[in-house]
Amino acid sequence: MTVTAAFFYLFATITIASGFMVIASRNPVQSVLFLILAFVNAAGLFLMMGAEFLAMILVIVYVGAVAVLFLFVVMMLDVDFAALRQGFLQYLPIGGLIGAIFLLELILVVGAYAIDPGLVRSPAVPIPAPDVMTNTEALGQVLYTRYFYFFQAAGLILLVAMIGAIVLTLRERVGVRRQDISKQNARTQETAVEVRKVPFRQGI
Repeated sequence: MTVTAAFFYLFATITIASGFMVIASRNPVQSVLFLILAFVNAAGLFLMMGAEFLAMILVIVYVGAVAVLFLFVVMMLDVDFAALRQGFLQYLPIGGLIGAIFLLELILVVGAYAIDPGLVRSPAVPIPAPDVMTNTEALGQVLYTRYFYFFQAAGLILLVAMIGAIVLTLRERVGVRRQDISKQNARTQETAVEVRKVPFRQGI
């Protein structure tokens, strides 16, 4: 076994084990830490494939931003996980059905490739050699030329999802004083300052 194969099996094993522990761990903080470990090892696999840009994006964006944000949210929010687990059996049938569908799709994809590897078509645009074009430049040219409209559509979908999340979580709280910028800018000296004559040894 070569050194490259040894590192591949090491990164792949840790990634699979960490992914399993993300869903198997009872502590949500430990689940996020296992998720960070899975991201780091997946970045190692990308480096071995020559996709250094994707590896750095995975570490900087997902580990440095998304996973850390998950960790802070889980640690700061007082979530009652015991109450969340009460409805586990209620959604178990539909969850098992969705999981079975995903498993069937994976079996079909892997089985079809094992039976006939020719079903997987080669890319329409050949990948340039590393000495001709870097991995980052090749990815940018394909993403912003051939798949530009798909890239923009994905951005719009994420924008709609973000707006929907804000709308669903926005609550009108009673008794909370909100800032009104236009009202503050319209204030004058007469309305902003009130002079009162306070009697001696008495409050307002």
